[in-house]
Amino acid sequence: MRSNRKNKHTVSILSLLGAAAASAALSVGTLFGSLPVMAAGSLEMSTDYPGVYAKPGAQVSFSLDFTNSGSGESVNLSATGLPDGWDGTFEGNGNQISSVYAKTGENDDLATYNVTVPDDAKKGAYNVTLKGDGSSLGITIHVTDEDTGNSNLSTDYDNQQGTAGTAFTFNATVQNSTSSEQSYALSASDLPAGWTVAFKPAGSNSNASSVGVDAHGSAQVTVTITSPDDAAAGDYKIPIAAVSGSQNLTADLTCTITGNYDTQVTTSDGTLSFTAAANHRKAVSVNITNNGNLDLSNVNLTATAPSDWNVEFSESTIDTLAAGQTKTVTMYVTPAGNAISGDYTMDLKAANDENSVTSTFRVTVKTGTAWGVAGICIIAAVILGLIGIFHKFGRH
Repeated sequence: MRSNRKNKHTVSILSLLGAAAASAALSVGTLFGSLPVMAAGSLEMSTDYPGVYAKPGAQVSFSLDFTNSGSGESVNLSATGLPDGWDGTFEGNGNQISSVYAKTGENDDLATYNVTVPDDAKKGAYNVTLKGDGSSLGITIHVTDEDTGNSNLSTDYDNQQGTAGTAFTFNATVQNSTSSEQSYALSASDLPAGWTVAFKPAGSNSNASSVGVDAHGSAQVTVTITSPDDAAAGDYKIPIAAVSGSQNLTADLTCTITGNYDTQVTTSDGTLSFTAAANHRKAVSVNITNNGNLDLSNVNLTATAPSDWNVEFSESTIDTLAAGQTKTVTMYVTPAGNAISGDYTMDLKAANDENSVTSTFRVTVKTGTAWGVAGICIIAAVILGLIGIFHKFGRH
């Protein structure tokens, strides 16, 4: 009996100890269970614009940022809640991906989640949850029949090339995707020295500094960028902007200068004048110089002279004139036979498909003295005859 009593006491004591231990464990568990269990590090996935509007058939993109307060880790990506018939993919560096590596700290634009809205999608709000190993992010796509895309400033082609002095023309579109009319101020910034930019709205005959665009509408603008004649070869980036009270739309245009043309026409001594005799052929040495940095080909020489004059060249076409090279050509000028003494002008033009230059020459024409002497003799003879007549009849 004692033995049993002892065993009962032992069991009771053990029971009490077990209950106390259990109570203590429960108290500790309750105490610590009320606090969050902190891992060595934590990961947060976010996007700047978790709610967007889109039309049926459109594609929307969510740029994903990851903030990792722990050590770098690989994060598996998934999405739930995407409606049937919708297509959603994670992309990074132009490739479809299933995971990302989040380094310690901030990882901006580490991935993109693209969603294609079906053409038959009904109007409404669609919620999707993006997950990344314990981190989740809710996004909402509002399907609407209104054009609610991003306002933007765009051009058909943003890069053109030409020689120095070229006026580059770009066709730009100002898209206003807001629900109110906007007036956009048009401007260009950081222009290289000597460059100019002009804006001309469609339907206007003159340049303008602003353009009005209806709500959910667009406006066409012609942008003319003129380069200086001495612009060096290279790429020139021209930033343009369309700014309203609530929007700042920008675009970068690039003008590529391939080189410059600069042709000079003059005589061997640098003067643009010479003397010639009527009806006599005069030879004049003319220098054609290529001062540009591009070679010239098929340079044609032509002259515009007074009526009945004749102008010829020893070489009327220069096949190739390299940059920095001078070609000497003989020009033969024959003034008209009935030209009287005096100064005349004539133009000499050197031109090819890319470049043209004209120099004006002054030609001093001198007539022969034979007719002048003959005229004097005739006049003297007439005078002597008159004197003889007066002398003969004066006696009577």
